[in-house]
Amino acid sequence: MKALPEGVDIVTIYGPTACGKTAVACRLAEMLGGVVLSADSRQVYRGMDIGTGKDLGEYRLSDGYEVPYRLIDIAEAGERYDLHRYLQDFYDAYYELPMEQPKILCGGTGLYISALLGGYQLSDVPPNMELRAELEQLSLEELRARLLSLGGVAGECGEGSNPRRLVRAIELKESDSVLTTSGSDTHKGLRGPIFCLAPSREVRRARISSRLRARLEAGLVEEVEGLLARVPKEVLLGYGLEYRYVTEYLLGERTWEEMQQGLEVSIHQFAKRQMTWARGMERRGFDLTYIAPLEDPMETAEVMMASIFGGEKE
Repeated sequence: MKALPEGVDIVTIYGPTACGKTAVACRLAEMLGGVVLSADSRQVYRGMDIGTGKDLGEYRLSDGYEVPYRLIDIAEAGERYDLHRYLQDFYDAYYELPMEQPKILCGGTGLYISALLGGYQLSDVPPNMELRAELEQLSLEELRARLLSLGGVAGECGEGSNPRRLVRAIELKESDSVLTTSGSDTHKGLRGPIFCLAPSREVRRARISSRLRARLEAGLVEEVEGLLARVPKEVLLGYGLEYRYVTEYLLGERTWEEMQQGLEVSIHQFAKRQMTWARGMERRGFDLTYIAPLEDPMETAEVMMASIFGGEKE
Protein backbone atom coordinates (compact mmCIF):
# COMPACT_ATOMS: atom_id res chain seq x y z
CA MET A 1 0.00 0.00 0.00
CA LYS A 2 1.32 3.43 -0.97
CA ALA A 3 0.08 6.31 1.15
CA LEU A 4 -1.31 9.34 -0.60
CA PRO A 5 0.57 12.62 -0.07
CA GLU A 6 -0.25 14.59 3.05
CA GLY A 7 -3.40 16.63 2.63
CA VAL A 8 -4.89 14.30 0.01
CA ASP A 9 -8.06 12.52 1.14
CA ILE A 10 -9.10 11.00 -2.16
CA VAL A 11 -8.17 10.85 -5.83
CA THR A 12 -11.05 11.64 -8.20
CA ILE A 13 -11.47 10.32 -11.73
CA TYR A 14 -14.30 11.92 -13.69
CA GLY A 15 -15.13 12.01 -17.38
CA PRO A 16 -17.76 11.35 -20.04
CA THR A 17 -19.36 7.99 -20.56
CA ALA A 18 -17.28 5.37 -22.41
CA CYS A 19 -13.96 7.13 -21.74
CA GLY A 20 -12.54 4.20 -19.73
CA LYS A 21 -12.80 5.60 -16.19
CA THR A 22 -13.31 2.24 -14.49
CA ALA A 23 -10.34 0.56 -16.17
CA VAL A 24 -8.02 3.42 -15.24
CA ALA A 25 -9.33 3.62 -11.67
CA CYS A 26 -8.72 -0.10 -11.19
CA ARG A 27 -5.12 0.13 -12.41
CA LEU A 28 -4.53 3.11 -10.17
CA ALA A 29 -6.09 1.27 -7.24
CA GLU A 30 -3.74 -1.67 -7.80
CA MET A 31 -0.69 0.62 -7.84
CA LEU A 32 -1.78 2.30 -4.62
CA GLY A 33 -3.31 -0.70 -2.89
CA GLY A 34 -6.49 1.35 -2.77
CA VAL A 35 -10.25 1.00 -3.06
CA VAL A 36 -12.59 2.44 -5.69
CA LEU A 37 -15.71 4.30 -4.53
CA SER A 38 -18.25 4.63 -7.31
CA ALA A 39 -19.88 7.97 -8.14
CA ASP A 40 -22.52 6.73 -10.56
CA SER A 41 -26.18 7.39 -9.94
CA ARG A 42 -27.38 4.22 -11.69
CA GLN A 43 -24.72 1.66 -10.80
CA VAL A 44 -26.15 1.60 -7.28
CA TYR A 45 -29.00 -0.57 -8.58
CA ARG A 46 -28.85 -4.35 -8.54
CA GLY A 47 -29.82 -6.01 -11.82
CA MET A 48 -28.97 -2.94 -13.89
CA ASP A 49 -25.59 -4.13 -15.08
CA ILE A 50 -25.23 -3.86 -18.85
CA GLY A 51 -27.10 -0.58 -19.27
CA THR A 52 -25.16 1.17 -16.51
CA GLY A 53 -21.78 -0.13 -17.66
CA LYS A 54 -20.75 -1.55 -14.30
CA ASP A 55 -17.98 -3.50 -16.03
CA LEU A 56 -17.39 -5.52 -12.88
CA GLY A 57 -14.93 -7.65 -14.81
CA GLU A 58 -12.62 -4.62 -14.85
CA TYR A 59 -12.13 -5.03 -11.10
CA ARG A 60 -10.56 -8.48 -11.67
CA LEU A 61 -7.22 -7.67 -13.26
CA SER A 62 -5.31 -9.97 -15.57
CA ASP A 63 -2.65 -10.65 -12.93
CA GLY A 64 -5.32 -12.01 -10.60
CA TYR A 65 -5.58 -8.93 -8.39
CA GLU A 66 -9.15 -8.07 -7.38
CA VAL A 67 -9.74 -4.38 -6.82
CA PRO A 68 -12.04 -3.66 -3.86
CA TYR A 69 -14.96 -1.35 -4.60
CA ARG A 70 -17.92 0.24 -2.84
CA LEU A 71 -21.29 1.84 -3.71
CA ILE A 72 -22.24 -0.55 -6.51
CA ASP A 73 -25.28 -2.87 -6.20
CA ILE A 74 -26.51 -1.32 -2.96
CA ALA A 75 -30.17 -0.67 -3.88
CA GLU A 76 -32.99 -2.53 -5.60
CA ALA A 77 -34.03 -1.35 -9.05
CA GLY A 78 -37.16 0.72 -8.61
CA GLU A 79 -36.17 2.13 -5.21
CA ARG A 80 -35.90 5.86 -4.79
CA TYR A 81 -32.25 6.76 -4.71
CA ASP A 82 -31.06 10.36 -4.76
CA LEU A 83 -28.17 12.60 -3.80
CA HIS A 84 -29.16 12.70 -0.16
CA ARG A 85 -29.06 8.93 0.15
CA TYR A 86 -25.84 8.72 -1.84
CA LEU A 87 -24.06 11.09 0.51
CA GLN A 88 -25.15 8.99 3.48
CA ASP A 89 -24.00 5.76 1.83
CA PHE A 90 -20.73 7.29 0.69
CA TYR A 91 -19.70 8.53 4.12
CA ASP A 92 -20.73 5.22 5.71
CA ALA A 93 -18.42 3.41 3.28
CA TYR A 94 -15.65 6.01 3.49
CA TYR A 95 -15.34 5.93 7.26
CA GLU A 96 -15.60 2.14 7.45
CA LEU A 97 -12.41 1.85 5.40
CA PRO A 98 -8.98 2.06 7.03
CA MET A 99 -7.88 5.68 7.21
CA GLU A 100 -4.54 4.90 5.59
CA GLN A 101 -6.03 3.03 2.62
CA PRO A 102 -5.94 5.16 -0.56
CA LYS A 103 -9.38 5.93 -1.90
CA ILE A 104 -10.33 6.61 -5.51
CA LEU A 105 -13.64 8.30 -6.37
CA CYS A 106 -14.65 7.26 -9.88
CA GLY A 107 -17.75 8.02 -11.88
CA GLY A 108 -19.60 10.20 -14.30
CA THR A 109 -22.31 11.70 -12.07
CA GLY A 110 -20.94 15.19 -11.68
CA LEU A 111 -23.47 16.24 -9.07
CA TYR A 112 -22.38 13.47 -6.71
CA ILE A 113 -18.70 14.30 -7.18
CA SER A 114 -19.23 18.05 -6.72
CA ALA A 115 -21.20 17.46 -3.54
CA LEU A 116 -18.46 15.31 -2.02
CA LEU A 117 -15.53 17.48 -3.02
CA GLY A 118 -17.33 20.66 -2.03
CA GLY A 119 -18.51 19.37 1.33
CA TYR A 120 -22.12 20.03 0.41
CA GLN A 121 -25.21 18.94 2.24
CA LEU A 122 -28.80 18.66 1.07
CA SER A 123 -31.71 19.05 3.43
CA ASP A 124 -34.03 16.06 3.49
CA VAL A 125 -37.07 17.45 1.71
CA PRO A 126 -40.06 15.05 1.74
CA PRO A 127 -42.01 14.47 -1.49
CA ASN A 128 -44.65 17.10 -2.24
CA MET A 129 -47.39 14.97 -3.78
CA GLU A 130 -49.58 17.93 -4.75
CA LEU A 131 -46.69 19.57 -6.60
CA ARG A 132 -45.73 16.27 -8.23
CA ALA A 133 -49.27 15.78 -9.51
CA GLU A 134 -49.09 19.23 -11.10
CA LEU A 135 -45.65 18.64 -12.62
CA GLU A 136 -46.59 15.27 -14.09
CA GLN A 137 -48.86 17.12 -16.51
CA LEU A 138 -45.94 19.08 -17.98
CA SER A 139 -43.77 18.16 -20.94
CA LEU A 140 -39.99 17.84 -20.69
CA GLU A 141 -39.52 21.30 -22.15
CA GLU A 142 -42.01 22.78 -19.70
CA LEU A 143 -40.26 21.05 -16.79
CA ARG A 144 -36.89 22.42 -17.91
CA ALA A 145 -38.36 25.92 -18.20
CA ARG A 146 -39.93 25.63 -14.74
CA LEU A 147 -36.60 24.62 -13.19
CA LEU A 148 -34.79 27.41 -15.04
CA SER A 149 -37.29 29.96 -13.73
CA LEU A 150 -36.41 28.84 -10.19
CA GLY A 151 -32.72 29.35 -10.75
CA GLY A 152 -31.88 25.72 -11.48
CA VAL A 153 -30.02 24.31 -14.45
CA ALA A 154 -31.17 21.11 -16.17
CA GLY A 155 -29.08 18.76 -18.20
CA GLU A 156 -25.64 18.98 -16.66
CA CYS A 157 -25.84 15.67 -14.79
CA GLY A 158 -28.33 13.81 -16.94
CA GLU A 159 -31.60 15.10 -15.53
CA GLY A 160 -32.35 17.16 -18.64
CA SER A 161 -34.02 14.16 -20.27
CA ASN A 162 -35.17 12.51 -17.06
CA PRO A 163 -38.65 13.65 -15.91
CA ARG A 164 -38.27 12.12 -12.43
CA ARG A 165 -35.04 14.00 -11.76
CA LEU A 166 -36.46 17.23 -13.15
CA VAL A 167 -39.50 16.91 -10.89
CA ARG A 168 -37.30 16.28 -7.84
CA ALA A 169 -35.03 19.22 -8.72
CA ILE A 170 -38.07 21.50 -8.98
CA GLU A 171 -39.40 20.10 -5.71
CA LEU A 172 -36.15 20.99 -3.95
CA LYS A 173 -36.08 24.47 -5.46
CA GLU A 174 -39.72 25.12 -4.56
CA SER A 175 -38.93 24.25 -0.95
CA ASP A 176 -35.93 26.60 -0.92
CA SER A 177 -33.68 23.58 -0.43
CA VAL A 178 -30.37 24.14 -2.12
CA LEU A 179 -27.06 22.39 -2.26
CA THR A 180 -24.87 24.47 0.03
CA THR A 181 -21.53 24.23 1.75
CA SER A 182 -21.92 22.41 5.03
CA GLY A 183 -21.86 24.63 8.06
CA SER A 184 -20.77 21.80 10.35
CA ASP A 185 -17.53 19.96 10.84
CA THR A 186 -19.17 16.59 10.17
CA HIS A 187 -18.18 16.39 6.51
CA LYS A 188 -15.62 18.75 5.09
CA GLY A 189 -14.96 18.81 1.36
CA LEU A 190 -12.68 15.94 0.36
CA ARG A 191 -9.27 17.11 -0.76
CA GLY A 192 -7.21 15.72 -3.57
CA PRO A 193 -6.47 15.81 -7.29
CA ILE A 194 -9.37 15.73 -9.72
CA PHE A 195 -8.56 14.04 -13.00
CA CYS A 196 -10.95 14.44 -15.92
CA LEU A 197 -10.50 11.95 -18.72
CA ALA A 198 -11.07 13.92 -21.90
CA PRO A 199 -10.73 11.94 -25.13
CA SER A 200 -10.98 13.83 -28.39
CA ARG A 201 -14.47 14.27 -29.80
CA GLU A 202 -13.74 11.73 -32.53
CA VAL A 203 -12.42 9.13 -30.08
CA ARG A 204 -15.30 9.74 -27.67
CA ARG A 205 -17.91 9.29 -30.39
CA ALA A 206 -16.24 6.12 -31.70
CA ARG A 207 -16.08 4.62 -28.20
CA ILE A 208 -19.71 5.42 -27.49
CA SER A 209 -20.90 3.84 -30.75
CA SER A 210 -18.72 0.76 -30.26
CA ARG A 211 -19.82 0.29 -26.67
CA LEU A 212 -23.50 0.60 -27.53
CA ARG A 213 -23.17 -2.16 -30.14
CA ALA A 214 -21.35 -4.32 -27.58
CA ARG A 215 -24.06 -3.77 -24.96
CA LEU A 216 -26.83 -4.69 -27.35
CA GLU A 217 -24.94 -7.86 -28.29
CA ALA A 218 -24.31 -8.63 -24.61
CA GLY A 219 -28.03 -8.74 -23.82
CA LEU A 220 -29.11 -5.19 -22.97
CA VAL A 221 -32.61 -5.78 -24.33
CA GLU A 222 -32.96 -8.98 -22.30
CA GLU A 223 -31.78 -7.15 -19.18
CA VAL A 224 -34.44 -4.46 -19.59
CA GLU A 225 -37.07 -7.10 -20.39
CA GLY A 226 -36.28 -8.82 -17.09
CA LEU A 227 -36.52 -5.54 -15.21
CA LEU A 228 -39.91 -4.79 -16.77
CA ALA A 229 -41.23 -7.93 -15.12
CA ARG A 230 -40.65 -6.45 -11.65
CA VAL A 231 -40.17 -2.70 -12.05
CA PRO A 232 -42.96 -0.35 -13.24
CA LYS A 233 -42.38 0.91 -16.76
CA GLU A 234 -42.63 4.52 -15.56
CA VAL A 235 -39.66 3.94 -13.28
CA LEU A 236 -37.54 2.38 -16.02
CA LEU A 237 -38.38 5.22 -18.38
CA GLY A 238 -37.22 7.62 -15.65
CA TYR A 239 -33.76 6.04 -15.54
CA GLY A 240 -33.14 7.51 -18.97
CA LEU A 241 -30.79 6.58 -21.80
CA GLU A 242 -30.55 2.79 -22.30
CA TYR A 243 -33.48 1.99 -20.00
CA ARG A 244 -35.77 4.57 -21.52
CA TYR A 245 -35.11 3.70 -25.16
CA VAL A 246 -35.09 -0.07 -24.76
CA THR A 247 -38.27 0.06 -22.65
CA GLU A 248 -39.99 2.06 -25.38
CA TYR A 249 -38.81 -0.53 -27.91
CA LEU A 250 -40.16 -3.40 -25.83
CA LEU A 251 -43.48 -1.57 -25.44
CA GLY A 252 -43.72 -1.26 -29.22
CA GLU A 253 -43.29 2.51 -29.19
CA ARG A 254 -40.06 2.42 -31.25
CA THR A 255 -38.70 0.17 -33.95
CA TRP A 256 -35.29 -1.45 -33.44
CA GLU A 257 -33.70 1.11 -35.75
CA GLU A 258 -35.41 4.03 -33.99
CA MET A 259 -34.32 2.68 -30.62
CA GLN A 260 -30.70 2.14 -31.63
CA GLN A 261 -30.28 5.43 -33.49
CA GLY A 262 -32.13 7.53 -30.93
CA LEU A 263 -30.19 5.98 -28.07
CA GLU A 264 -26.85 6.59 -29.74
CA VAL A 265 -27.68 10.27 -30.30
CA SER A 266 -28.84 10.64 -26.68
CA ILE A 267 -25.66 9.06 -25.29
CA HIS A 268 -23.53 11.43 -27.36
CA GLN A 269 -25.54 14.36 -26.00
CA PHE A 270 -25.18 13.05 -22.46
CA ALA A 271 -21.39 12.83 -22.84
CA LYS A 272 -21.33 16.47 -23.93
CA ARG A 273 -23.33 17.45 -20.85
CA GLN A 274 -20.85 15.60 -18.65
CA MET A 275 -18.02 17.71 -20.08
CA THR A 276 -20.15 20.82 -19.57
CA TRP A 277 -20.41 19.82 -15.91
CA ALA A 278 -16.61 19.59 -15.70
CA ARG A 279 -16.26 23.14 -16.99
CA GLY A 280 -18.91 24.23 -14.51
CA MET A 281 -16.87 22.70 -11.69
CA GLU A 282 -13.92 24.81 -12.75
CA ARG A 283 -16.06 27.94 -12.67
CA ARG A 284 -17.06 27.00 -9.13
CA GLY A 285 -13.42 26.86 -8.07
CA PHE A 286 -12.48 23.21 -8.51
CA ASP A 287 -9.08 22.52 -10.06
CA LEU A 288 -9.34 19.81 -12.73
CA THR A 289 -6.45 18.12 -14.52
CA TYR A 290 -7.51 16.99 -18.00
CA ILE A 291 -5.93 13.84 -19.39
CA ALA A 292 -6.44 12.33 -22.82
CA PRO A 293 -6.78 8.61 -22.01
CA LEU A 294 -4.12 6.45 -23.59
CA GLU A 295 -4.85 3.13 -25.28
CA ASP A 296 -3.54 1.19 -22.30
CA PRO A 297 -5.35 2.09 -19.03
CA MET A 298 -2.19 1.25 -17.10
CA GLU A 299 -0.30 4.00 -18.94
CA THR A 300 -3.04 6.51 -18.12
CA ALA A 301 -2.89 5.45 -14.47
CA GLU A 302 0.90 5.94 -14.51
CA VAL A 303 0.39 9.52 -15.76
CA MET A 304 -1.91 10.09 -12.78
CA MET A 305 0.62 8.56 -10.39
CA ALA A 306 3.29 10.94 -11.64
CA SER A 307 0.94 13.88 -11.16
CA ILE A 308 -0.12 12.78 -7.67
CA PHE A 309 3.41 12.26 -6.44
CA GLY A 310 5.11 15.07 -8.35
CA GLY A 311 6.91 12.86 -10.81
CA GLU A 312 8.13 10.46 -8.16
CA LYS A 313 8.73 7.00 -9.61
CA GLU A 314 8.08 3.74 -7.92
